[in-house]
Amino acid sequence: MRYIPNSPDERTEMLRTVGLDSAEELFSSIPENLRLKGQLNIPAAISELELVAGFEGRAARNTASRRPSFLGAGAYQHYSPTIVDHLIQRSEFFTAYTPYQPEISQGTLQAIFEFQTLVCQLTGMDVANASMYDGSTGLAEAVLMAERITRRKKVAAAASVHPEYLEVANTYVQHYGIELEQLDFDQETGRLGAEALNKLDNQTAALVVQSPNFFGCIEDVKALADKAHAVGALLIVCVTEAISFGLLRSPGACGADIVVAEGQSFGIPLSFGGPYLGLFATREKYARQIPGRLVGEAFDKEGRRGFVLTLATREQHIRREKATSNICTNEGLIALAATIYLETMGRRGLQEVAEQCAQKAAHTARKISELEGFSLPFSAPRFNEFVVRAPIEAGELLKRLASEQNITGGLALSRFYQDRPNDFLVCVTETNTRAEIDALIDGLATLTK
Repeated sequence: MRYIPNSPDERTEMLRTVGLDSAEELFSSIPENLRLKGQLNIPAAISELELVAGFEGRAARNTASRRPSFLGAGAYQHYSPTIVDHLIQRSEFFTAYTPYQPEISQGTLQAIFEFQTLVCQLTGMDVANASMYDGSTGLAEAVLMAERITRRKKVAAAASVHPEYLEVANTYVQHYGIELEQLDFDQETGRLGAEALNKLDNQTAALVVQSPNFFGCIEDVKALADKAHAVGALLIVCVTEAISFGLLRSPGACGADIVVAEGQSFGIPLSFGGPYLGLFATREKYARQIPGRLVGEAFDKEGRRGFVLTLATREQHIRREKATSNICTNEGLIALAATIYLETMGRRGLQEVAEQCAQKAAHTARKISELEGFSLPFSAPRFNEFVVRAPIEAGELLKRLASEQNITGGLALSRFYQDRPNDFLVCVTETNTRAEIDALIDGLATLTK
């Protein structure tokens, strides 16, 4: 029985107030031929036993989840210790909602505070917020934040930033009158081109780069920071593969002003695309322009340690005209999972995972480049992703690799770059075994003979 709080008499009175005789008149703008006349074609209720059996049958059809995969491009297959799922499913965590009454949410606030601390340590920045929806929305918010800080309306973004991240950012800036200009990458190195940087001027609010970038190439972040700062612009660094923090020098140490990242690699399953976790960190002097909320440490009058919402810049918390963002929540449970992952792995564990990724990727790239007709078009240093140029069309090659060899070999770049029909992106993580890597290489060789 549906819960409808209004009685028939109350509904009649409300309709009369707005000058209508029936609820159907509320939908008069919908063409008659598009209106639903009968009941929905929904099967009758079934037992729990039948329901479970049905789901098991559907799960058995998901063969892609049980085959070797070398997909990356913003969503990465990493091992997550079993303790992560075990802890986040405890009732006190699993049912916790956003802390609207922080004085009675000390456990939630402490977990968020520790998450923020870890993000600062990883990124080399001073302050981090209580997380964003995902990396792409984090990047868009960073662009808006740069405009607020500099009062400039032009943002330059490297074309080697994830295309979907750029698309989200472009959607955001259209409502703020910000011009988002893309800078070409060098066709030989895969990095942001030196000539493209000449487009930076005293009207540029920020330079946006990704490192490792969409092609897996590691940018010279320090040099880019110097270029941006020389014209008074901020440097925004985006990271889609967060495990790279375990091996590469932090963006903060290289001069970044704002760092955003996708935290999915930290113990978050792929889950067909979400929910994921956006990391956002910046310099202390820009703290009041940060979107979302920030949890801080405090002490009561008796000197006891506690946690509070130090900063909440959403329009419902402060005067609407002073709000920095309409971001309405933090990914609390997902942020907790990432926190548990990082605390479990520790500094050495994260470094070891990153080293395994880099070593296995280097081995795989070398072996593929030795195959007849295959090459690596970009020469820049890489982490765990790299572009392969095949002797045939990449989309068809990967389709055959999946159907004939039962291997997900990577992402065809023609999806985003029409001028690269034979290029595909390969990602190798610590979960890919030597046997899987050998199978990929053998499969590519066999299908191109």
